[in-house]
Amino acid sequence: MKKLKVNVTIDRPIGYKDSFGTIYPINYGYIAGVIGGDDEEQDAYILNATSDPLSHFIGVITAVIHRNDDNETKWVVIPEKSSITEKEILEQTHFIEQYFDNYIEML
Repeated sequence: MKKLKVNVTIDRPIGYKDSFGTIYPINYGYIAGVIGGDDEEQDAYILNATSDPLSHFIGVITAVIHRNDDNETKWVVIPEKSSITEKEILEQTHFIEQYFDNYIEML
């Protein structure tokens, strides 16, 4: 099955510090024009792409993180022609996802 390619606008690049003091070890952003469960644009984790802060990224959706205790999902976007395991997703998103009851749907 061919994976959906998306353009992610990064609003929390690697090194970003949020209002809770969390420093982002990965690039994180949103897909413009796609509305998520929180009525905001769909959030996306950029994994296995680069260790540099980015402003935009084009990649493929490879998984969805569903939160049982929240009304939004997080899309996992990786470079085209690359792969990632569920374990790697858990490790790379733990900095935020540790605060939620969630599960990963691999696509």
